[in-house]
Amino acid sequence: MKMYRFRLYPSKAQEKQMNTHFWLAKNLWNDLLEHSKNIYGNFDKFPSRDALQRMTKDSGMFSQTAQEIAHRVEKGIWRYVKLRKSGDKKAGFPRFKSIDRMKSLHYPQAGFSLGEKLKLTPFGKIPIVQHREIKGKIKTLSLKKEASGKWFACFAVEETPTIKAPNGKPKIGIDLGLKTLATLSDGNIIKNPRHLKKHADNLARLQQLLSRKRKGSKNRRKAKREVALSYEKVANTRTDFLHKATTNLANSYSLIALEKLASQEMSEQNFGKSINDAGWGIFTNMLSYKAESAGCQVVFVDPKNTTQECSSCHEIVKKDLTERMHNCPFCNLSMDRDLNAAINILTRATVGITESNACGDVSRKTSVKQEAITLPSGRLG
Repeated sequence: MKMYRFRLYPSKAQEKQMNTHFWLAKNLWNDLLEHSKNIYGNFDKFPSRDALQRMTKDSGMFSQTAQEIAHRVEKGIWRYVKLRKSGDKKAGFPRFKSIDRMKSLHYPQAGFSLGEKLKLTPFGKIPIVQHREIKGKIKTLSLKKEASGKWFACFAVEETPTIKAPNGKPKIGIDLGLKTLATLSDGNIIKNPRHLKKHADNLARLQQLLSRKRKGSKNRRKAKREVALSYEKVANTRTDFLHKATTNLANSYSLIALEKLASQEMSEQNFGKSINDAGWGIFTNMLSYKAESAGCQVVFVDPKNTTQECSSCHEIVKKDLTERMHNCPFCNLSMDRDLNAAINILTRATVGITESNACGDVSRKTSVKQEAITLPSGRLG
């Protein structure tokens, strides 16, 4: 499955109708969730999917869109039950939604058709900017509204992946970090643009203006939209940078070795803002799916001791967290610690990883790379 995302330009009348359906969707979600909680409280069991679907008949929404909300409520409840049974005490029960938390309407099978315009039940034909050709069979559509007020159509498309033969280019190991986004084993580096830092002053100013507006006022809604537009610009800039960097890597190398980093868990421990701004998870996911069509192979290796191990003699050389050089007392090798780690990552990939772990394996380990979450004072963006 591949996702295509296109901008929509509804008329004022269509936008008003679409916002009304978002409101109906929010109310339906909350009603289904409240009903589920009441049934469990009275009968010690949750309602079936069929029972929830029957409650959607008079919602005022397109039937399949309303039924899909019932399916999401049911999936959320049983996901919670499954996680609690597995011992996950942090698992949370699905929450009631405000209108700000209802961000999309889903069309799982029908109710839409794509031509020069997007014909969407019950909103009619909506102008769409289809900036690239869709290759494959469209399976589902999600109508999405961003916090900035922009509308998008997101198509899930089933297509046959194009897998090229190995391109015969060099192999590379990559060490991800925060001081630099990526250090390559051939000595090249990809700088960390620190997108959020570049816009920090403007974001602070806009958020300060927002905090001064009276709640519920038109001025507050306008100020909130300005903040959302600024954050959207940061996100778009980050995505564009990562797309260009990963495309260049996939086209330049035949094998790319990376560490299996639990980036989400790491961001919850320390320096979460900087880790999320760097976009490690987005970077690895982009690289994985682009590699298939570029004749490149992506391999993930165990991150344990990639920095502490000497890439020459393979002895463990303990380093202080602020020490940025690898100086081995056993073989006298001296180099940047990130470069040493990148070489170790490549070595592990070429020696110990089989083809079954390559091209699309984006599993995560809970091990945490020490230097990734702790930096010298003053180096954070």
